[in-house]
Amino acid sequence: QDPRRLRRAMERELGSWSENVLDYFLNTNQIKTRDGAEIIWYHAANTKSQMKEAIQSGAHMVEADILLCGEEEGNGEPIMAHPPETNSDNTLQAWLNEIVNTKKGIKLDFKSLAAVKPSMMLLEGIKLDLRRPVWINADILPGPNGSNTVVDAKRFLNTVTSFCPDVTLSLGWTTGWQPQQCNEGYSWAMVKEMAQICDTLTQPVTFPVRAALVRQSKSELLWLLQKSNRYSLTVWTGRHDEYSIEDLLYLRENFDKSRVYYDILEPQNSEFRKAIGIEVRI
Repeated sequence: QDPRRLRRAMERELGSWSENVLDYFLNTNQIKTRDGAEIIWYHAANTKSQMKEAIQSGAHMVEADILLCGEEEGNGEPIMAHPPETNSDNTLQAWLNEIVNTKKGIKLDFKSLAAVKPSMMLLEGIKLDLRRPVWINADILPGPNGSNTVVDAKRFLNTVTSFCPDVTLSLGWTTGWQPQQCNEGYSWAMVKEMAQICDTLTQPVTFPVRAALVRQSKSELLWLLQKSNRYSLTVWTGRHDEYSIEDLLYLRENFDKSRVYYDILEPQNSEFRKAIGIEVRI
């Protein structure tokens, strides 16, 4: 069979959770061009007030973090919180009940395996009501200056794909950044290990990469993207990282605009969007 026709058939079978975000938001008239910079993100929509603000905002994609309440006992309910916070006024069930009534895509970020299975079971239960892109994120490999514990790649992927085979996978590296130091970027060993893990996957995969570390990793990340047309980058920023708008413009010049998304914190997000002539809409 024609490989391109087979690929299109496989993509149709994967369903709306794996739909390219640009295609989804173009088809629903929420963006104007097939440009990853068009996508607006709301980061860490964890508490009820943050969730409400995200829903009322102009964001296309809403990102939130999940922990398991009572994780040490081996059971509990998935809640919306980012370490070091371990408590929340919001559960994943309540969060999904609200977000399902919007047109926004979602990205769920896991810092440990414990919350993954019960969260996938909740997601599976609302599948018919959530017809839009769903991204599932975890840092599965050690990366530049990374010190946090990684999520076991094999167990994470097996759990996610066994319940929700049609999600978009967001697979990253743990990273660190230090001011007034030479911060190394993503090495060849790092991107090659990631490529090996992703080679057998059929879902779309986006790689979250730290803005302050990307410019020095151009060759390695271009090589990784060229391994499959299912791959993309999601550029994110640490709250205290130092990087320039010129670094982001460098990405625009050297990478396919339809394969790089920008989860950039304010005020740099507004400055970046103004610099490239895309409407600022918060």
